[in-house]
Amino acid sequence: PLAPPTSLPLQGQGGVASQRKKLSAPRISLSLDQSEDDLFDTPDDLDINVDDLDTPDEADYTDHEIDWEEPQASQRDSVKETAEPIPTYSAEEERQDSKLWRTVIIGEQEHRINMKSIEPYQKVISHGGYYSNGANAIIVFAACFLPDSDREDYHEIMENLFLYVISTLELMVAEDYMIIYLNGATPHRRMPGLNWLKRCYQMIDRRLRKNLKSFIIVHPSWFIRTILAITKPFISSKFSSKIKYVNSLAELEELIPMEYVHIPECIIRLDEELREASESSTISSFLQGSEIPQGSICPYLNLR
Repeated sequence: PLAPPTSLPLQGQGGVASQRKKLSAPRISLSLDQSEDDLFDTPDDLDINVDDLDTPDEADYTDHEIDWEEPQASQRDSVKETAEPIPTYSAEEERQDSKLWRTVIIGEQEHRINMKSIEPYQKVISHGGYYSNGANAIIVFAACFLPDSDREDYHEIMENLFLYVISTLELMVAEDYMIIYLNGATPHRRMPGLNWLKRCYQMIDRRLRKNLKSFIIVHPSWFIRTILAITKPFISSKFSSKIKYVNSLAELEELIPMEYVHIPECIIRLDEELREASESSTISSFLQGSEIPQGSICPYLNLR
């Protein structure tokens, strides 16, 4: 056989113009046996010092690489400036916050009461126990606990206090009841206004107005008598007939049980002063020979 050519003729030589250049493939010797002629060394023969290699933590990152473990210091500072931590809201704080506002339903309408604003005045209304074999409730209203009218937030307090009194009255009363209005020891600046009393009467549920058996006013003054006279056109004749005036705590005790009725200390002192004044007036009238009206405990109160 002929030996393969070692060179190819150039284009135009040998009369073959279109002949392409051909290359001969080198001979490859494949063997599974290891020999010195192998192109690559086995791993056992590699001479690599592992201690000299850079670990990923020590390698330098390029500008476009991102460190997923921890943001840079500048990034941490910007995060702190833009995002403030959300404060935790404990159960005790939530309970205290719920006590600041109370939602009540009056006349099928929802109202919200700011309990914080009326906290010093909540003693204006209290439960005084029961009368008539424990069937009827006694509601005590102490006017001496009302706020002063010269306060800047007086109207706001009275509005919230109005809602509180009406809603509390509905909770306390189940059947028949009476109201004890403690009018004594209340300066004029703390007396409720005519519009406030009118709204209270109009906002009271019809059932409450019907179940009210008596409205007893203790230590009445000329001012409260005048107020009731002015409001008489706005109230029914049945309600007017339920109003009674009591001149002393002793007289009140003859009408209702006083075991659970809370009487403020200022009213107790006033009652003692009026009783002493009544006794002095009685003795003076007796010495002067004047006639003392029967059933009159304190002539001073009757003149007011």
